[in-house]
Amino acid sequence: MLEVGKKAPDFSLLNQDGNKISLKDFLGKKVVLYFYPKDDTSGCTKEACSFSADLPKFSKVDAIILGVSPDSVKSHKKFSEKYKLKFDLLADEEKKIVEKYGVWKEKSMYGRKYMGVERTTFIIDENGKIKKIFNKVKVEGHNKEVMESLKA
Repeated sequence: MLEVGKKAPDFSLLNQDGNKISLKDFLGKKVVLYFYPKDDTSGCTKEACSFSADLPKFSKVDAIILGVSPDSVKSHKKFSEKYKLKFDLLADEEKKIVEKYGVWKEKSMYGRKYMGVERTTFIIDENGKIKKIFNKVKVEGHNKEVMESLKA
């Protein structure tokens, strides 16, 4: 179980352009690492577009945004282009990172149980340590609560 104050697990994943992105590349910056279930679904689209719209505010506090889901590079590319997203979406098709971060969970919809990503955001400080964890994120206003946490 990941906890505030612990080192965030490093990873290397491909972004929507097929470039390898590693967490350690961002030492010295704050990282908003958010995990979401699926590209181009209503909640995930709203969350991504909110973060993208507020990117200048995040840049001002020296924070970068990384979105992670089990979708493919191709799916991320399409999603990113459709909504003109201005940050990297990382493809975790093998689900190694969602498992490492503890967000791959049993979910339930209409009485049916299945495995999926629980919408979760980690704020990682300049030294690679977890500063804050937002579990079971509600999309509405989430970008603002993340910003408040970064300013604190």
